[in-house]
Amino acid sequence: MKDFLKYTCASLLGTFLGLLLLGGIGLGGLVLLIAVAASSSKDSGPQVKDKSVLVLDLSLNITDSKPNRSTSAAIQDVLSDESGDAVTLRTVLDAIDSAKKDPKIVGIYLEGSSDSSSSGFANLKEVRSALQRFRDAKKPIFAYQMGWNERDYYLGSVANTLAVNPYGSVEINGFSSQALFLTGALEKYGLGVQVTRVGKYKSAVEPFLLKKMSPENRQQTQKLLGDIWGEYLKTVGPNRKLTVPQLQAIADGGGTLMADEALKSKLVDKVVYFDEIAAELKKLTGTDRENKSFQQISLKNYARVAEDKNSNRADKKNQVAVLYAEGDIVDGEGGPTEVGGDRIAQELRKIREDDDVKAVVLRVNSPGGSVTASEVIAREVALTGKKKPVIVSMGNLAASGGYWISMGSRKIFAEANTITGSIGVFGMRFNAEKLAANNGLTWDVVKTARFADINTVSRPKNPQELANIQRIVDRIYDRFITKVADSRKLPKNKVQEIAQGRVWSGTAAKQLGLVDAIGGLEDAIAEAAKQAKLGDDWQLEEYPKSRSLEERILERFSGVNILKPAAKLDPLTAEVKKMQDELAVVQSMNDPQGVYVRLPFNLRID
Repeated sequence: MKDFLKYTCASLLGTFLGLLLLGGIGLGGLVLLIAVAASSSKDSGPQVKDKSVLVLDLSLNITDSKPNRSTSAAIQDVLSDESGDAVTLRTVLDAIDSAKKDPKIVGIYLEGSSDSSSSGFANLKEVRSALQRFRDAKKPIFAYQMGWNERDYYLGSVANTLAVNPYGSVEINGFSSQALFLTGALEKYGLGVQVTRVGKYKSAVEPFLLKKMSPENRQQTQKLLGDIWGEYLKTVGPNRKLTVPQLQAIADGGGTLMADEALKSKLVDKVVYFDEIAAELKKLTGTDRENKSFQQISLKNYARVAEDKNSNRADKKNQVAVLYAEGDIVDGEGGPTEVGGDRIAQELRKIREDDDVKAVVLRVNSPGGSVTASEVIAREVALTGKKKPVIVSMGNLAASGGYWISMGSRKIFAEANTITGSIGVFGMRFNAEKLAANNGLTWDVVKTARFADINTVSRPKNPQELANIQRIVDRIYDRFITKVADSRKLPKNKVQEIAQGRVWSGTAAKQLGLVDAIGGLEDAIAEAAKQAKLGDDWQLEEYPKSRSLEERILERFSGVNILKPAAKLDPLTAEVKKMQDELAVVQSMNDPQGVYVRLPFNLRID
């Protein structure tokens, strides 16, 4: 409740202050003010001092593409010289790899906090590999946390020195995925749902039909979690000199170990207070004096330094384009956190016609969505592939519609813990007949054909209407598996067996022939350059291009939110936020035919 009130007050106050600002100095003056502030901020950019430690905040959310933030947030970032708690995967990878070769950087410190990251495990896998390369270059990594959870420990376990507070703990208790079912609430309030689907594992509709998991959904979720957990143990174990059975025994034995128990079980190297780990870092950086911190630079600031070094490079004619498709796939342009079918198609056309772009990497991090939008994008992928190599890099998840837009590429990379597959189709129609009747509302209709009002929400669909919708869903599903069979060069009957809406891990998907190789974004980029025969003579360009701050202000200068809410949510607000996320998925369902290829709703791994 406290965070709810805080958000509300911040939004109202921010809007009021924004309007006062705009009214007082005018839009042109505001643009000039921001431009001057941005210029001043850039001129006084961060510097790397000798014997510095690169600090990676483990609470950072690592995304694929640059966060498309609101204009007000962009204004705040410029004025405060901050950029939020999100950072792109490539920014992290480039910073770590640059630090590995930078003589001014003598180590990395993985800084834990009470706010855990929500980064997906596939992205963390790539970051962990970069950290391992840094360690292999004989540069030390230190990691400290009051209490280690599994997500942070996945990165922390790579450290040469892994420490925990004496009153802290280490959590290694396995993964779980808890689904939220809305059926009871819909029944209570009188909102009806009718579903058409193909694929016995296509569980995206279950939250609206059932009150617990179906046996098929439980089976596929158990297998998926088992694969991802197995990858976790195999990755973490070697650095800690622990076998998979030993780690599994720790998880089965309780999973949460107090600091002394974690030390005894070899999960950590030291049990110390922060000042003690800071003393080691002071010694490393040559700042071993009282009341002075060790010489350091944050990863986000270091990334700016590295970017400035490359900002004056001459433009090359040979480019590898990375196009990010991150979020729910929706018809039309889509919002800032969605994959708009028309918008991504337009980007692909632009890239296809640019002679300087010799190869394309489509980075997919999407649970799917609109069939129509997925096919619009897939068509442009196919056309682009006729002119230049198109390689797909699957991120945390590339399922259903996310797989639809991927399968036409020359080669598909996925991490072992990528969530993919879910080759299935469903349609879902809501009706408010009972809800309306309970509140004294009624409808009447006049029509010129039997099925003219098939899209109404005033009544349930009759058996013939449902049969017509099911026929469309069946045909689209058949086209889906036919496209998979043709694209992946698999027998159609085999695709029918592994489809059924079932979700697979990247490891399983490779075994089934749905992906070509296990690897991350960097591997896909290297493959694209190789297929285009570019050698070392090329540069990377990322799409879509971000709008400038001035463009954002001109496009939208209301709804300013000056105050930044706290990142940490209380348990009640966090649970309400989860329900909002579930309902937001319904809002993104805008396919013209009402047919979708989407992952089970907001699959979370905890």
